[in-house]
Amino acid sequence: MPLQTMKDQIKVDAQYDGSRLQNEDHRNLLDVIDTLRSQGIGRYVDLPQIIVCGDQSSGKSSVLEAISGLSFPTKDNLCTRFATELILRRSPESGVHIRIIPSHDRPDNERQKLEAFQCHQEALDIGPVVEEAKQAMGLDSNNRVFSTDVLRVEISGPSQPHLTMVDLPGLFLAGNKDQSEEDAKLVRGLVLSYMKKPRSIILAVVSAKSDFALQQVTRHARALDPHGSRTLGLITKPDTLDKGSDSERFYVELAQNQDVKFRLGWHVLRNRGYASRDASTAERDEVEMEFFSTGLWTTLDAAQLGVANLRIRMSNVLHDQIINQLPSVLENVETGIRESKEKLSRLGDARGSVAEQRRHLFRISTSFTTLAQASIDGNYTNPFFVTSDNCTQYSRRLRAVVQNTLMDFAKEMRARGQAKHILEHDVDYGGDLRSISRDQYIEEVKIIMRESRGRELPGSYNPLIVAELFSKQCKPWENLVGGLNHRMLASVIAAINAILGHVADEETAAGITRFIIDPSMDVIKANLKNKLADILHPHLSGHPITYNHYLTENFQKKQDERRRLDMEHRLTQFFGSEFPCGAETHRFTLKSLINSLMSSSELDMDVYSCSAAIDMMEAYYKASHSALAIEVCLVQEVPRLLTPEGICNLSDEEVHSIAGESLTSTSERKRLDEKLSVLQRGLTQLGRFKRDFQPQSLVDYSLHDLSSRIESPAPEEVATVPSCAPYPALTNESAILEVDDVPLMEVVDVCPPIATSTKSRRVKQPRL
Repeated sequence: MPLQTMKDQIKVDAQYDGSRLQNEDHRNLLDVIDTLRSQGIGRYVDLPQIIVCGDQSSGKSSVLEAISGLSFPTKDNLCTRFATELILRRSPESGVHIRIIPSHDRPDNERQKLEAFQCHQEALDIGPVVEEAKQAMGLDSNNRVFSTDVLRVEISGPSQPHLTMVDLPGLFLAGNKDQSEEDAKLVRGLVLSYMKKPRSIILAVVSAKSDFALQQVTRHARALDPHGSRTLGLITKPDTLDKGSDSERFYVELAQNQDVKFRLGWHVLRNRGYASRDASTAERDEVEMEFFSTGLWTTLDAAQLGVANLRIRMSNVLHDQIINQLPSVLENVETGIRESKEKLSRLGDARGSVAEQRRHLFRISTSFTTLAQASIDGNYTNPFFVTSDNCTQYSRRLRAVVQNTLMDFAKEMRARGQAKHILEHDVDYGGDLRSISRDQYIEEVKIIMRESRGRELPGSYNPLIVAELFSKQCKPWENLVGGLNHRMLASVIAAINAILGHVADEETAAGITRFIIDPSMDVIKANLKNKLADILHPHLSGHPITYNHYLTENFQKKQDERRRLDMEHRLTQFFGSEFPCGAETHRFTLKSLINSLMSSSELDMDVYSCSAAIDMMEAYYKASHSALAIEVCLVQEVPRLLTPEGICNLSDEEVHSIAGESLTSTSERKRLDEKLSVLQRGLTQLGRFKRDFQPQSLVDYSLHDLSSRIESPAPEEVATVPSCAPYPALTNESAILEVDDVPLMEVVDVCPPIATSTKSRRVKQPRL
């Protein structure tokens, strides 16, 4: 492209005014975001914004000065010591409003002092005010060098674009007499905290005056935005490069997105140097256009060059980011409102008197009793019982926990409740050390019976022998029941804590636990321990007594099973090994068969009595087993732990000890009230845009390898604009873009950010 043509093209770009790039709704949306930020919603919800990042002396402040027309402090060695939030707004009247937003870690007295710092002026020279702000923040070379406070500068004027930027302190590694290595860590932490926010657009400022590899900003940007979807690179001080040098070629290729690639591309800006610090804005812009009209820079697209096009690109990037992030911002606001209301509900109303404190406890006790009863009844319709964490959700559903715990306990009793597993002689032990054959166990019982012999007749047994055998057989019960007790208590306490944490604030919940729940639980634990001891006592040390007919059934079944097995054995011996499957014919007399079957009578009376005692013990074990698989007295006591009746019985001193409000609670309520108020205002202001704006894919502003232009068929129809100038200035009329007379798309107030060789014909259309 001829040099004069390139210069003319840059002039055309420079004539575009950022304030004309958005229609009324777009401007209103940007105003709402700025208003929300000024009201402090950014403390609770991350808002879309552009952050200006770079190494120290990379020219960041000069970028803001060029965009806004402000005059910053003119000391050449001055570095940004705090974040500067620059709000540009279009207004018929010009003016500058400056104030300080204190850091959250400031004490209240310092916060009030800094919030009182405000300045209104018409002049754009804010150097003296910035110095005053530094003093107010306590910045000097002897004490604090950097601050986490934010200087908010609102600039209004008829030629200002709608744009919000945050200029951050420059990154540095080595300390000097004015800034230490600790300061470097503080600055890096501050900058990264802004860059990490996923809704922040990173304007990564790279100085062509410094070695690119030594500058930290692009390394951090690529680490925190690996896809480059929210990073726009900005090359400053290109005039410091020697013409035709390798360095100049490197930075030109960088601007063409050929090296470090960002989806939003790169831009080039010539800064106002120290020698031209007194030049006017118009003179500065003229020098910039002259510079970009020569040399390798003419190979770049004109829309990548100069401050005017930078305003346009940044305005569009911010606008698109707001549109895309609006649904998630609304979701965050709604979530914050819901969580704030829940916390305020737990805190309750302010309660300075005992009567107010007692009413607070009444409310908590009613809610606690309702949820506790629902938990043990298995009624899980309340939202309290539905959480995203399955483990937390299950622990709140006490009926499910109890039922499953008791079922597991019953299985455990069947598997591990017997001290010895008595097996028939032909059954494999399977390596179980507790297993013993019936014949071996009979021999052990013989010894016990001899030592316990009374006046019983031969072939019978002392009934007390069953108690002794049973006591030894159910020895594991004590540990198993102890484990059940521990698990049940842990489950109940977990459910109680979850319910209490849901219906009361942390301090009141701690007071209720200390003065009401814990003493009551101590009584319940003691009662439960005694109850379980009462259940175990007759089985471990008492005389076996049961009125359950199941005992007789078990005893008869046990003996019938043994008789059946013995009869099969006798018949096999009588008829041969192939009985009953063999085809051989057997001849026998009925008497011989009867004699064979009757010969099974046990001649050893001791063996017979031992076997009968074992059968009775096993039958009694089964009858007693089910007595433990019950819902113990613990569960039904949970809703009675905290009742309105119990609150009535508390003394005034106890009520005050439990529900008296601390300074922490008062401060927390105040903070939550403020947060809720801010978020509700934000929801109201953002809600009206919810239906009007839909998310759109991020536009690629890289401008790589684009040299085409939108050509106008006639000057009177539409002004000629550079093809890559995003959203060129159109009126509030609809337009249709055509290629070879074929309509491509309809746009309202804007053109596509990037266009290839097309011919644009404006056709008036009725607005929908």
